[in-house]
Amino acid sequence: MRSEKSRKPTVPASADAIAGASADAAGEAEGEAARLPDYAERVLDVAELIPPGRVMTYGDVAEWLGEGGPRQVGRAMALYGGAVPWWRVVRSDGVLLPGHELSALDHYREEGTPLREAARSAEGHVPRLDMKRARWDGADTGEGAHK
Repeated sequence: MRSEKSRKPTVPASADAIAGASADAAGEAEGEAARLPDYAERVLDVAELIPPGRVMTYGDVAEWLGEGGPRQVGRAMALYGGAVPWWRVVRSDGVLLPGHELSALDHYREEGTPLREAARSAEGHVPRLDMKRARWDGADTGEGAHK
C-alpha cells in the first residue's frame, strides 16, 4: 500500500457533478496536500488491494471496512480516488462510471476484466461489467483477515 505522503487528495473531473462538495475538499485539491480523512484513506487502501481484472462494489468496500455505506464510499472515491485504481470500485449493476466510461473501459480491457456486451438498444452501446465473474470477495489479499 502507498504511504499517506505519496497520496495527494485529488478531485476527478466528475466531482463537480457531486452535490455538496465541501470547500475543504476543494481547497485541498487546489493546493496544500492536507491529510486525507481517515475514512477516505481506508477506502483508498481497499481500492489498492483489488487485483487487476477484478472489481468490488461501493457496498462491498463499505462492508469490508465495517462502516459507512455505498454513498460514503462513492463520495470518498469521487473526491480522492484519482491516485488509486478507481475503475475497480464500481456500481453493483455493472454500469460503467458515467463520464468515465471510455477511460474505465480501456483499463478493463487492458486488465482482462470480464465484460458483458451491451444490447443494441443500450444507450451508447457501452458494455457493462460481468459482475458474476469480475466481482472480488477480498480473499487472497496476503493482508490477513479484514475487519
